[in-house]
Amino acid sequence: MMTTEALKQATQEGRLLPATAENIAAFLAASLPTWASASIGELVTRGEWGELNDRFYRYLEFGTGGMRGRTIAVVPAAAETGTPGPFGVPEHAAIGSNMLNDFTLIRAVVGLFRYTEKHLCNLGVTGAPKLVIAHDVRHFSRHFCELAASTWSRLGGEAFIFDGPRPTPQLSYSVRWLKAHAGVVITASHNPPHDNGFKAYFGDGAQVVPPHDQGIVVAVNAVPLAELAGFLTKDLGRVTTLKRDADDAYLTVAATGMLDGAVFRATKLKVTFTNIHGTGAVHSLPLLLHAGAEVYPVRAQLDFDARFPTVKSPNPENSAALALAVADAERRGTDVVLATDPDADRMAAAVRNRAGRFELLSGNQVGALLTDYRLTKYKALGVIPPNGSDRVCIIKTFVTTQLQDAIARAHGVKVINTLTGFKWIAAKMRGYEEQVRARMGPGFDYDAMSLAERARLQQLHGSFYVLGNEESYGYLPNDYLRDKDGNSACLIFAELCAAVKARGLTVPEYLDEIYLKCGFYLEGVINLYYEGASGNAKIRRILDTYRAHPPAGFGDVPVTKFEDFGRQDIRDADGELIPKQDLYFVTLGNGYTFAARGSGTEPKMKFYLFAHAKVGSAAELPAVKAQTRASLDGLIKLIETDAKQRAEG
Repeated sequence: MMTTEALKQATQEGRLLPATAENIAAFLAASLPTWASASIGELVTRGEWGELNDRFYRYLEFGTGGMRGRTIAVVPAAAETGTPGPFGVPEHAAIGSNMLNDFTLIRAVVGLFRYTEKHLCNLGVTGAPKLVIAHDVRHFSRHFCELAASTWSRLGGEAFIFDGPRPTPQLSYSVRWLKAHAGVVITASHNPPHDNGFKAYFGDGAQVVPPHDQGIVVAVNAVPLAELAGFLTKDLGRVTTLKRDADDAYLTVAATGMLDGAVFRATKLKVTFTNIHGTGAVHSLPLLLHAGAEVYPVRAQLDFDARFPTVKSPNPENSAALALAVADAERRGTDVVLATDPDADRMAAAVRNRAGRFELLSGNQVGALLTDYRLTKYKALGVIPPNGSDRVCIIKTFVTTQLQDAIARAHGVKVINTLTGFKWIAAKMRGYEEQVRARMGPGFDYDAMSLAERARLQQLHGSFYVLGNEESYGYLPNDYLRDKDGNSACLIFAELCAAVKARGLTVPEYLDEIYLKCGFYLEGVINLYYEGASGNAKIRRILDTYRAHPPAGFGDVPVTKFEDFGRQDIRDADGELIPKQDLYFVTLGNGYTFAARGSGTEPKMKFYLFAHAKVGSAAELPAVKAQTRASLDGLIKLIETDAKQRAEG
């Protein structure tokens, strides 16, 4: 009663958001375990209104990467901390509707089950809905995996789990391999250690897209909190644990990304590899070793560790995350550094330049290199026509480098641009698969086709997928699975490095060859982090004011075009309508462009900047690079200043 009165008073005084008070009241009325209600009461007694707002102002939402949130609170309560486990991990994931914990996870599983069951019923499919669940190394990941499997089986479904941490791309493939109806990965990918997440997949092995994503959200929101208590105790009696054949099946398809294994034997490529304490070593190491590379893992980062103790952030996009690996590579004299993030769906690389020093490559640069190499190789192998074809495609996101568009034009193939998130790339892949299935008729087994047969049929009846990638270090070499794959990315980029080495070049020199052919392209990014309820409001203000009052110019550079993907009809190269989203593309008078969007996986506002310049000769290239960089740096400062002013209102 005291808690209820205190909540009411705090709301009246404006210290507690009305939505927060409403959600807390719903949780308190839902027969919570003693520790959970005690935790809420403790935070109320202590007057931790900011913490309560951040925990309860909303329910976790599905974004481009599913559902992510804190499992460990900023301000913990003693009751949820309980008896800490190894490394001081709290006994319970923190209570809150905006936290990832037992309650929000069970609610998501129940909603996913009911939506899947209804969907199958509408299709006339009988039998128990089948779910595959994987998890990474994060705090509570194994617990959440088992809790999800227990919940699914209690509801009458069939659940499959792995015997330990496995990468996200293996889950994507396993959904197809087991002919499951849905999949889940418990991961927060490259987020900080205090986070975890729930990524939902459908029967094609891809993350859910409309209408399924919104349908699942509606189904999740319809699950009453009072129903959750019946699922809090785990029962794994009817849950199936997958065996070695699941790993072997995934490794087999991951290896198909390699186009020319002979280059490894010819060059004896030496690789330094780090999984940054995550799942990458489970498959990246055997893939590279079996291909013939000489591989040296970074021992200090090899073991699973949810704390990620050797890095500030386990995000391979950050140069600091590769510091140990680069130092190890310098010591051993290896050719390339490869790194995967905690759930091994992303890959980062550092390569030696002509002076022998390591250079970190951006995701845009790696994607451009792979695009040119794989198109060139497919032509040499006779898989695609020597002059290209409009039935051959690269798929990337709008916010990925426009250098790939230029490379594709030079090779005579098309580029499909999608919204941010690999699920949109997968949606295009599914469309091409369906075109082949429609022409081949009933009984045709698409998954049984070899890569060569897929290439032939897709060029006859759809589009042959050469590479899918996004600037945030995600790559997928073929369509056997439907999410970005850091393991196969390690393999195919190592192949590229070996091929370049065989030519007597360095990877930066190969990139310069591409610039001389297509022009110099440079990208920049602005990340503005805004945590919690107040932060969410700031992100919303930036997005809303961009729509209501688009920028007119920055410095002496005017805005010449403003595209609002949330209001305008934008179509891809196939003529298909792009789904509406709060994404803005701005074109400037100097030819530069930038995109603005709120992140779907982290509490931040993102701006992606794109610059380019013509290059007349190799002698001009260093000066062109410097001039473009200086111009882009100046633009970054102006855009960031404007965005911060918009955030404050």
